[in-house]
Amino acid sequence: MAFSSWFSRLRFSSKPFYGNLRHSLLNRNTTQTSQTRETPIFSWGSSLLLPLALAVSAGSLSHHTHTNPSLCDASDVDPRGLSFGGKGSKDYLVKGSHKDIPQELVNELKAICQDDMTMDFDGRYFHGKPPNSFHKAVNIPDVVVFPRSEDEVSKIVKCCNKYKVPIVPYGGATSLEGHTLSPQGGVCIDMTLMKGVKSLHVEDMDVVVEAGIGWIELNEYLEPYGLFFPLDPGPGATIGGMCATRCSGSLAVRYGTMRENVINLKAVLANGDIVKTGSRARKSAAGYDLTRLMIGSEGTLGVITEVTLRLQKIPQYSVVAMCNFPTIKDAANVAMVTMLSGIQVSRVELLDEVQVKAINIANGKNLPEVPTLMFEFGGTEAYSREQTLIVQKIAAEHNGSDFIFAEDPEAKKELWRIRKEALWACFAMEPSFEAMISDVCVPLSHLAELISRSKKELDASPLVCTVVAHAGDGNFHTVILFDPSQVEHRREAERLNHFMVHTALSMEGTCTGEHGVGTGKMKYLEKEFGTEALRTMKSIKAALDPNGIMNPGKLIPPHVCF
Repeated sequence: MAFSSWFSRLRFSSKPFYGNLRHSLLNRNTTQTSQTRETPIFSWGSSLLLPLALAVSAGSLSHHTHTNPSLCDASDVDPRGLSFGGKGSKDYLVKGSHKDIPQELVNELKAICQDDMTMDFDGRYFHGKPPNSFHKAVNIPDVVVFPRSEDEVSKIVKCCNKYKVPIVPYGGATSLEGHTLSPQGGVCIDMTLMKGVKSLHVEDMDVVVEAGIGWIELNEYLEPYGLFFPLDPGPGATIGGMCATRCSGSLAVRYGTMRENVINLKAVLANGDIVKTGSRARKSAAGYDLTRLMIGSEGTLGVITEVTLRLQKIPQYSVVAMCNFPTIKDAANVAMVTMLSGIQVSRVELLDEVQVKAINIANGKNLPEVPTLMFEFGGTEAYSREQTLIVQKIAAEHNGSDFIFAEDPEAKKELWRIRKEALWACFAMEPSFEAMISDVCVPLSHLAELISRSKKELDASPLVCTVVAHAGDGNFHTVILFDPSQVEHRREAERLNHFMVHTALSMEGTCTGEHGVGTGKMKYLEKEFGTEALRTMKSIKAALDPNGIMNPGKLIPPHVCF
């Protein structure tokens, strides 16, 4: 079967899981054996194609601007003289120069990929218009290729570099800041056919996987061995994309982000060379840390093809607890005090009253519609219960009430299900609206103030805005619902985003805690880092990608030059 025909059947006949989930929500509303395996042992035959995740956004505050402003390529500037994604940009529609790709390149890609490529409009549009991204692009990719091996990726990249054609890596499409947009067209490299587990080392607690495997699929494979990979971003996210965006999730408060959980990786550079960034040793002082350089590079330095991951033992016991508070600041303060107490909490999630209301509407629940904290404690049974009682006491001392906890596996699963589906629950409140989803992160001591100041703006806005936070590590998310047909709605969403980002930056925070830069957060990087740091990044980019083909228009602001 030709791949284009297969893709069309998949695209229009197979409803992705989260498409069904949103549809159903709207309808309802109107130990292990010690061994080492060294050979490829597993490959998944299915993938989730639609995105998901959660986040927060930003009114204008006066802010310091660095001296020594710079100009850049004319191709990055629109006729009015404004650089897209650069400092001061207010555009959500990403423009870019587009040239037709040469037929010679198409022929070479066909020889490499055979039927695993498409030039059909539907397939190209699907890859060029991520539905959960606030940011859109005028152009879509000219070709979408689906490599099945690292060697094929290398050949594809080498061909594109020869013709100087842009490359956009593509995984689970769960990113939210326009990472997979193709503003200059070019070749989209969809990695989802490369989803094998290449080797599992139970005694070392690590696993080597191809970049296209999803974290949920990986954990289903690891469960019989009593192991799991602890990062849990949006369902559908793939390991390669998670590396590229330096993601995390609700368990990061205990296990760290992607940066701490990748031992080494392999990537295809812009010239087609394949580089491996390290060994399987848990620590090394040998040379530059290329692993960490690639993590968070968002496809601008290379295409990640293989990742060696650090694994964890599945806790033998866990307790999930919930507690209500009169104000969101009280809830945030309890999260901070809990972390200062030294308790090794696995999760600390905060929901505001609007988000709880959305959950009630979407799930037929009757939860108190007040700011709520959710905790998870893992370890031995005695340890988990002891930590639960300590946190219950902390909550009571900070105006907490209705402290409940669950130990039954199904009850715990249900509680985390409604948290994980929080985004889709929001659409039960405004079924025809879209969502702007973003995130900021501050030092933990500033989280309560950040959320309190932000809530005043959010509550005063005519838009429906919900708050969800990874409160244990200072990461704050907002879902802002807006009518895409109303310009003033979109502007208001951007205003709220701008306010919260600059408030976070004024508190020595960051414009993105876990979702990455893409096109949407580039305009804030000069204030966060300064021009000198951005020039350093651009120097690295130019050295590894002299033709500028690797995911152009992302991460590095266009107004920053040498």
